[in-house]
Amino acid sequence: MPASLPLRAGAGRLPGLGLLVLLAACSPLGGGAGDVSVTTTSAPSASFPVSEQHDRIVANYGGVYRDAELERTLARIVGRLVAASDDPGRSYAITILNSSSVNAFALPEGYLYVTRGLLTLATDSSEVAAVLAHEMAHVTADHAAQRQNQALTAAIVDNVVQDAVAGGPGAQIAVATSQRTLASFSQQQELEADAIGIRTVARAGYDPFAASRFLQAMAAYERYRNALNVNEGDETDFLASHPSNPQRISLAASVAQQYGPPGTGEVDRDRYLDGLDGIVFGDDAAQGFVRGLNFYHTGLGIGFAVSPGFSLDNTQAAVLAVGPEGMALRFDATTLRPGETLDAFLRSGWVNGLQTATIQARTIAGLPAISASASAGGWQFRLVLIQVGQEAYRFIFASARATAAFEQAAATISASFRILTEAERSSIRPLRVTVVTARAGDTVASLGGAMRGVADPMNLFLLLNGFDATTQIQPGTRVKLVVE
Repeated sequence: MPASLPLRAGAGRLPGLGLLVLLAACSPLGGGAGDVSVTTTSAPSASFPVSEQHDRIVANYGGVYRDAELERTLARIVGRLVAASDDPGRSYAITILNSSSVNAFALPEGYLYVTRGLLTLATDSSEVAAVLAHEMAHVTADHAAQRQNQALTAAIVDNVVQDAVAGGPGAQIAVATSQRTLASFSQQQELEADAIGIRTVARAGYDPFAASRFLQAMAAYERYRNALNVNEGDETDFLASHPSNPQRISLAASVAQQYGPPGTGEVDRDRYLDGLDGIVFGDDAAQGFVRGLNFYHTGLGIGFAVSPGFSLDNTQAAVLAVGPEGMALRFDATTLRPGETLDAFLRSGWVNGLQTATIQARTIAGLPAISASASAGGWQFRLVLIQVGQEAYRFIFASARATAAFEQAAATISASFRILTEAERSSIRPLRVTVVTARAGDTVASLGGAMRGVADPMNLFLLLNGFDATTQIQPGTRVKLVVE
């Protein structure tokens, strides 16, 4: 959930999602190749005019993530790729997006974007090189220009709010409806970009099999996420436009074989891990934190807990949850007009099927609150609004049937809302990736058991390190752990 709150729901708009930061001029990498810059400040680059889509992308992905060592790591990778590409004179600017979603994409002007979530999933430089070379191939093959002409606008995100709070299918609240991407290319374009990207990776001296390896990692990540009922919400998702199906993985491996057997090329694992060490994992401070059944937002000073059996997911637009028997929850906030009451706001027309007879004033955590029921599109809704200053925090519960269990869950979860103490606000910190060196006696089980603050830590440990349950970890091996 963003620190900047949503605009009025009746306006049919979503908030500015995080800090807006534009591309910056940085030290270029060259050697005769096109310029490469990595975002480090808020000033636009004179040599890279700001795309009309750039500011929207940055805002929708929570701003720019800044880490000098990680930026240098990416600059080295992109510099090698540019020099080895089919168009070494082209300039690129790469932006690290402050999002936990796994995504990368490109704009036709040469803007490359990669989320910290994707960087966390990658295990070495060659895998990141494979992703970036793929996106660069979209640029050089004019795929991005073709896609940009298809009128992608902020209406994609607007529809999420319209569906969620104006009576669309309740299930869409839980999954935030939109999995569409700002760079969704046809299957043929994807395969073409795969082939071009693998060729570029091989020319740059990286492992050409990194592409198929990372596609497998993404497929495993998708299974992990589905098992937890986790959805990236309205953040565009690399998996939506880059499906890691077995055929595509096989084709990528087949292309790689043209450049040598497995083991050909550099993976550059240690230098990549050096750059990755300390990166924020999952939610950033400006977006709030999910810890088990609890959601905390230290910037806003609020928190609540869902009932056992629910699975929480924090997205840029809202906090989402799914529960037993198809129950769903959306939690967000809106700013009240001066002098506007919760009752007036609730009746202002943003809720379809509002049952006015059910409106009831309440007090939650010593704060003014109001609740009501609604019915629309075959779904039953329970709404609870809590006022903190001029902000109205909204719990929107949905279920196919208004059962006693549904009413109990809505009552229990909304009643858990509270103002955080100063001690809590100062003690709750984001999770981070730390790189450690395995010692004699360390195993997958012992190292996986050292993970903190994440769901299914063992499987996540295997995913983040490219291991499986049979991996024998040798002393001296460097591994990624998620810690508090």
